[in-house]
Amino acid sequence: MAPTLFTLQFRYAFLLLLLNLLAGSALCHIPSTLEGPFDPVTVPFDAALRGVAVDLPATDPRVRRRAEGFEPEQISVSLSTTHDSVWISWITGEFQIGFDIKPLDPETVSSVVQYGTSRFGLVHEVSGQSLIYNQLYPFEGLENYTSGIIHHVRLTGLEPSTLYYYQCGDPSLQAMSDIYYFRTMPISGPKSYPGKVAVVGDLGLTYNTTTTIDHLTSNEPDLLLLIGDVTYANLYLTNGTGSDCYSCSFPQTPIHETYQPRWDYWGRFMENLVSKVPIMVVEGNHEIEMQVENRAFVAYSSRFAFPSEESGSSSTFYYSFNAGGIHFIMLGAYINYDKTAEQYNWLERDLASVDRSITPWLVATWHPPWYSSYEAHYREAECMRVEMEDLLYSYGVDIVFNGHVHAYERSNRVYNYNLDPCGPVYITVGDGGNREKMAINFADEPGHCPDPLSTPDPYMGGFCATNFTFGPKMSKFCWDHQPEYSAFRESSFGHGILEVKK
Repeated sequence: MAPTLFTLQFRYAFLLLLLNLLAGSALCHIPSTLEGPFDPVTVPFDAALRGVAVDLPATDPRVRRRAEGFEPEQISVSLSTTHDSVWISWITGEFQIGFDIKPLDPETVSSVVQYGTSRFGLVHEVSGQSLIYNQLYPFEGLENYTSGIIHHVRLTGLEPSTLYYYQCGDPSLQAMSDIYYFRTMPISGPKSYPGKVAVVGDLGLTYNTTTTIDHLTSNEPDLLLLIGDVTYANLYLTNGTGSDCYSCSFPQTPIHETYQPRWDYWGRFMENLVSKVPIMVVEGNHEIEMQVENRAFVAYSSRFAFPSEESGSSSTFYYSFNAGGIHFIMLGAYINYDKTAEQYNWLERDLASVDRSITPWLVATWHPPWYSSYEAHYREAECMRVEMEDLLYSYGVDIVFNGHVHAYERSNRVYNYNLDPCGPVYITVGDGGNREKMAINFADEPGHCPDPLSTPDPYMGGFCATNFTFGPKMSKFCWDHQPEYSAFRESSFGHGILEVKK
């Protein structure tokens, strides 16, 4: 797959924002949004890409457990709200899955990180918190899961744009990791930006995923945004039997099961990247993972560290952080988002607190797209758009990243389905390579416009998608051609690289 480079130039004349999409074609000219709005372009689908996406098996050496005893594994770095703080996370001990599980005691292992600016001088030491989680199913024949001990430690007082070395574990048990490193974000300012921000959605753990991560890693990113749908553990029964369509293969299961070891496999595979490059995650529908007592999102909320408290949020589903002169807002589409909800109130407070003279760029992300012309998930998130779009527009959000649709699409600047020079550019990059394959059909193609009654997602909480009452699509539910808001669309596997140039 050759790189395709899209350039988006926004309202700040001294900045240039680039999005590299690793896809199946290459453009010689790098367009900017100042040249737009662009005429809609559709890249013809390459049927050779529609092969079966095969998950890595438990026997693959990249996902097998190599740690012994309580040695750390699945090590990762996450950002706090500003450059002077990061989170280090890892797991010790083995998970258990079966009919008679005995959870580990988090108190038996300490959570310690030793760090410094020289690998030979880890002069600082800080302790953190630990937990375990269970995935329990109250039905006969279903296996239950309990995790290893998950550790989260926050490092503070860090210098900007500085390389730090660290090791984590429990020194009293002689169970410390190798020495890893990470680089802090630059200080926030109008001329200060991370080098490259990788953006990927709907990743999973297939052989296509490994290609995506190889390409992503070769771009040497400074930060990774994962826009929902992480492991696809919910495409499996608790006995480890999997499918690329759960409801098709397992229609009679008493509850939507998951196979939680896929999370551990994913954490091991990703460690080589995310132990060095901070990863920031927002939830997708595949993280719902219902279990006993209607508990959901437990693996997602337990395994990652989030700067929720630091950014004034009471939830792991929505939070914000700065990376140099960019303010990132991560929103939850599968939690209440209406104007009376705490998420909406938090978002309003967060947007009001942004100083555009310090962080000129405002980037928002959530999982399902508001603007997508693919048949898959068409207008599924319309209720969220109705509730939140005016607020994001009024504060001048520059760019929105989404996943969910397993393809690539970049919009023109748009607001309420109309081209608007003050609206955000929306980019769907849900083509990370997961087992469910790509989206290839467009809602504007004959025979592919969904029935409006089929569009609501039961987890999104409402029905808002009706026939349009304005514009060239009045009295229609779908366009009969590629919509004018859609600048470029292509079904392919890949990821994005976001660069802000001074």
